[in-house]
Amino acid sequence: MIEKIISGGQTGADRAALDVAIKLGIPHGGWIPKGRKTEDGTLPQKYKLHEMPTESYPARTEQNVIDSDGTLIISRGKLSGGSDYTRKMTLRHHKQLLGIDLEQTNHYDAASLVASWIQMRRIEILNVAGPRASEDQQIYSDVITILEQAIQILIDVDKKSSIISGPDTKRKPLKPPITVDQAVERLISELSLKD
Repeated sequence: MIEKIISGGQTGADRAALDVAIKLGIPHGGWIPKGRKTEDGTLPQKYKLHEMPTESYPARTEQNVIDSDGTLIISRGKLSGGSDYTRKMTLRHHKQLLGIDLEQTNHYDAASLVASWIQMRRIEILNVAGPRASEDQQIYSDVITILEQAIQILIDVDKKSSIISGPDTKRKPLKPPITVDQAVERLISELSLKD
């Protein structure tokens, strides 16, 4: 399962990955150019990224690739600019790479691919990249949707495997729900994403 999500903090795909991590309580981080610069100004302090000693975007990209177990690039069509550079750095450093082309893949299939890749390659530190918001206005919401679904699939798989392998002696039994709302909330939380 993912232990940390990292990115370069840029608008678009990078920022979406960090926002998913924050929303789901997954540790996040990564490297950002000196001065926390992004195309829309200074990255807010709520994002726990480390500043590089240089303002270089390529140096930041390479460091994030090095610090991860694998890099996920979500884009539309042929890679260009920073996304293509990320691909090159991932290959140069012999790291795991998964590219999702949203012109070829819908959100649910993309999420399933991401979840399977994370599980098969045992990705614990996930680097997420893709176009910035000025290059693709839809990419932020696309990445949010795909990552949230992928993580939910991983959670569902983990629940099923723990049921199959037997009770976990370290887990405390759940208290029974007191209200109908609590019962409904528990049932919904235990349903798979597909259901």
